[in-house]
Amino acid sequence: MKKLLASLAIVAALATPAMADSAIDTSKVKKEYVTSASGKTYSIATVVKVDGIAWFDRMRTGVEQFKSETGADAWMVGPSQADAAAQVQIVENLIAQGVDAICIVPFSVEAVEPVLKKARDRGIVVIAHEASNIVNVDYELEAFDNKAYGAKLMEVLAKDMGGKGKYLATVGSLTSKSQMDWIDGAIEYQKKNFPEMSLATERLETYDDANQDYTKLKEAMTTYPDVKGILGAPMPTSAGAGRLIAEGGLKGKVFFAGTGLVSVAGQYLKNGDIQYIQFWDPAVAGYAMNELAVMALEKKNGEIKAGLDLGLPGYNSLLVPDASKPNLLYGAGWVGVTSANMGDYNF
Repeated sequence: MKKLLASLAIVAALATPAMADSAIDTSKVKKEYVTSASGKTYSIATVVKVDGIAWFDRMRTGVEQFKSETGADAWMVGPSQADAAAQVQIVENLIAQGVDAICIVPFSVEAVEPVLKKARDRGIVVIAHEASNIVNVDYELEAFDNKAYGAKLMEVLAKDMGGKGKYLATVGSLTSKSQMDWIDGAIEYQKKNFPEMSLATERLETYDDANQDYTKLKEAMTTYPDVKGILGAPMPTSAGAGRLIAEGGLKGKVFFAGTGLVSVAGQYLKNGDIQYIQFWDPAVAGYAMNELAVMALEKKNGEIKAGLDLGLPGYNSLLVPDASKPNLLYGAGWVGVTSANMGDYNF
């Protein structure tokens, strides 16, 4: 059976206009494969925070394309609701199945550490994403520097707020490390550059659920009626905040900047209820994690280092910011979308 060679290059859509909810374009790229000595087909499971939301639906596109192009037995799975215990149980089941590799986007880093250690003790390769503080993995792949991502969100939000006033911030969970880093970066940028702004209350945990975003933001704005801005780390906040602003007649009074997808928040961008969303392509992230997993399974670890080109925009010259953590890899790139360019990103 054919396996992916470490140097597989693909052309993906993170920096390319007119991205559809379809496969990543690899038609112009030469693909190289190898057959393992045993002839075994690698089994690689991608475990996400929650299945059935647009973000991870898009990630499945990348995982399924990886499967079709490499011959690997690759698939995606996740709990029906964002729940740390449910995600741990999924990993336990995969260990029992004897999979070759697990790619994971943890809901709670602390919750999955013990079970990932168990997986690695059984010889299972583990690749993580959105978990920069995780320990029990072979490699952790971030799409970009997390604090820089958050700082950009705050730069946009502060401009819309006129550099003054209170704002709210959401995270999927207080244990969602990357999302917490985004908000940390945003707050640090705000304090340095916009001292007349302030966070109204503690970060709101919304469990990657737009209805939770709507409800918790509404409650917070009842308590803090002078709030002028919403900073959203989880993708669903873009929809929850948009709905709240639209229903409350708050357009032009309360502003939003956060992670989102056009397929989820497009109507609110178009109507001016929210102003800015930011994201990276989850399909490319899913493909990249699986690519790293095969490299590790093929014992290509010496090639997984600073400067590695995975052939993906945003992942074509990986960074290792901390020499003491050589398995923590960063890409470099995200997309910022407003009503003016939302038509270019239709996945």
